[in-house]
Amino acid sequence: MTIHRRRRKIAEQWPTVLWLAVVWVMLWGTLSWGNVLAGLGIALLVTVLMPLPTIDFHGRVRPLGILVLLLRFLWELVVASVEVSLYAFRFGKVPRGAVVGVKLRSSSDLYLTLVAEISSLVPGSLVIEAHRNTGMLYLHVLDIESYGGADKVREHTLELEARVMRALASDDELARAGVATTRRGQAALDAERSAQTSSTTEASS
Repeated sequence: MTIHRRRRKIAEQWPTVLWLAVVWVMLWGTLSWGNVLAGLGIALLVTVLMPLPTIDFHGRVRPLGILVLLLRFLWELVVASVEVSLYAFRFGKVPRGAVVGVKLRSSSDLYLTLVAEISSLVPGSLVIEAHRNTGMLYLHVLDIESYGGADKVREHTLELEARVMRALASDDELARAGVATTRRGQAALDAERSAQTSSTTEASS
């Protein structure tokens, strides 16, 4: 790496350095010059010695898709918070937790990260492992029965991935992942794919 590229890479890391320094000061709970300078120094060492891989964005920001994604997230956040709080009053009923693996359709690190973060922010579900090479997410679900089973968890997670991609993905990324731009289009696409799978199975048998 040339000196110019190294300097440019360090310059691009300054937002991360500042954010880590803020986190450092918040953890100590005291705003002082010593804490600020220590936070900046440690953050700079972390970003230089252990840099995170860059995530390239080749998508397309869609305002309507982002609005749908945010509104649906807020709705699920409220509903899940109420449902989880009600478990405190269900005496004698112990929720049956489970770990469910979900294979995402996109190979993008960005979309995998967003799906994992949003899933973990909703009470009752937590991503405990993510494989960027295979696109697999492993979610711990508080009560598998209230979700309707493992298949419903997978369906719900793939719907979330579709909303994320409709908000940020390019047309080419949507096509490669088999995600339509609308829910109605997705239903038609899934029905067509299911029909093709059935005909292939019948032909092979």
